[in-house]
Amino acid sequence: MMVRLLYASRATAVSPETIDAILAQSRAHNPAQGITGILCHGGEVFMQVLEGGRDAVNQLYGAIVRDDRHHDVTLLHFEEIAERRFAAWTMGAVNLARINPSIVLKYSARPLLDPFSVSGQASMAMLEELIATAAIVGRAGS
Repeated sequence: MMVRLLYASRATAVSPETIDAILAQSRAHNPAQGITGILCHGGEVFMQVLEGGRDAVNQLYGAIVRDDRHHDVTLLHFEEIAERRFAAWTMGAVNLARINPSIVLKYSARPLLDPFSVSGQASMAMLEELIATAAIVGRAGS
């Protein structure tokens, strides 16, 4: 059984090197576990979607909760799925500082990434729009 999990967290320290390390680790380990998804970041906030088998996704989420690179890890959405929405990404990335703020504003009260104050459905809708606008980088195998 496959699942989709969406969570948000606050970074303890944000730097390009930290984000690159998270993405490199994800891209190295996720394919063997059958996990795909995307990491969205803006300011000190991370929002990530994980898709794959229920056990693999739950184990990875447990490791993420214990990861000291961030805190306030909050589950926003969890569902069983018949197919993946993010199958093309071993771990895609979106830096919201590089996209039109109107996309974020469409789903939030302010043009800042704040998944803690909107529904999980709104956050998923924003991520789907980011896919449609080709704002996600780092396809499978890259």
